[in-house]
Amino acid sequence: MKTDHQSLNMPGEEILSNMLIKMYQIRYFEQVAGRLYQKGQVKGGVHPYIGQEAIAVGISAHLRKDDLITSTHRGHGHHIAKGADLNRLLAEVIGKETGYCKGRGGSMHVAAFDAGSLGAFAINASGLPVAVGAALSAILQDKDIVIIAYFGEGALAQGTLHESLNMASVWKLPVIFVCENNEYAVSTPSEMTISYQDMKALAEVYNMWGEDINGQDIMEVYETAGRVIKRTREGKGPAFIHARTYRFEGHYFGEPQIYRPREEVQEARNTLDPIRIFLDYLFTHNLMSQEEAQKIDQQAQEDIQKALTYAEESPEPKPEEYAKYVYA
Repeated sequence: MKTDHQSLNMPGEEILSNMLIKMYQIRYFEQVAGRLYQKGQVKGGVHPYIGQEAIAVGISAHLRKDDLITSTHRGHGHHIAKGADLNRLLAEVIGKETGYCKGRGGSMHVAAFDAGSLGAFAINASGLPVAVGAALSAILQDKDIVIIAYFGEGALAQGTLHESLNMASVWKLPVIFVCENNEYAVSTPSEMTISYQDMKALAEVYNMWGEDINGQDIMEVYETAGRVIKRTREGKGPAFIHARTYRFEGHYFGEPQIYRPREEVQEARNTLDPIRIFLDYLFTHNLMSQEEAQKIDQQAQEDIQKALTYAEESPEPKPEEYAKYVYA
């Protein structure tokens, strides 16, 4: 899907710069997390968001600090885009005491309440009822916040998703369901597990607003998210955004990826890189110079390097306190 960006409500220079640095931060954060995983410094797996950066960043550009999100096992990008502290996030990924969850959650179970993240939920679709509950709470407390519920297309066959869509629609809750369709649920192509492919039709079935967008084009994401978030914040009920995307890495770092041709992945890297697409747009429309973009790139690299130093120098949890934050 192509969008005539000339017709968009053009974001200002500050927003454009912030979106670019967030995309770079996510890209470099994930690359560093992958290297730490390869060195054995990560307890558990790391599911990179590389290739999908435009979705979370384009949506979060319209969110306030008090707006909320629920995330997934592939959640680092969601947290960074929403404003999570890079130091605490990377410290959590490698299980350090200074991490968001004191090192007990790790990569797949981060909750960053200060940034409005209710948590990453590793089980498919399990974050959706939490988002619905938060949206109901917002209504009961008369708050004009919106809740973004991120999930992959692998969740589309889960009963929990359909229950959540139905309840949100019946009660007209301020929740926006964002399906990041990267074509593969672990190693299974989406067409083998989902009997329907028209996601806007799914939204219509549940009587809610639906959008189908190119998730690699941050300007299209930004424009669509702005309209949808404004609509939901005004009390017009939930919405469903289907963002077509592609992950450049495996389901997790180190995965053999025998289920998809290397040529397919390389073609995606060459033509679908959301950072490159954004830069081309900025340069073509004289919205940013190459020198300015390079400075933003360098700043993002420095930010991640500082986070790495902080995380590696942070203390490990004391063995006798491993169960300190476990509640029964």
